[in-house]
Amino acid sequence: MYIHLGDNFVVPSKEVVMILDRQSSLDSPIVDEFFTKQQDRIVELSNGDTKSIIVTNDKIYFSPLSSGTLKKRANIAIDINL
Repeated sequence: MYIHLGDNFVVPSKEVVMILDRQSSLDSPIVDEFFTKQQDRIVELSNGDTKSIIVTNDKIYFSPLSSGTLKKRANIAIDINL
C-alpha cells in the first residue's frame, strides 16, 4: 500500500517510520536537533505550509496534509494500552 503525501507524491506505507504533527514538533528541542542533523534528507512538499512531517527509512517529508488525514489514508490502526 502507498500513502499520498501531497504534491502528487507517494511513498510505500511500509517505509513510514513516523508521522508527526508539525505544530506539536515546534516545541521540542530534540525534534529540532534531529531535523538540523538530518537536513540533507528533508524533502519539502508543502511550499512553506507544513502541517505534518513524515519520517521514512530514507527521507523526511514536510507535507501540506494533516497528520490525521495521512493516518486515515494509510489505514493505520493505533492501539494505546494504558
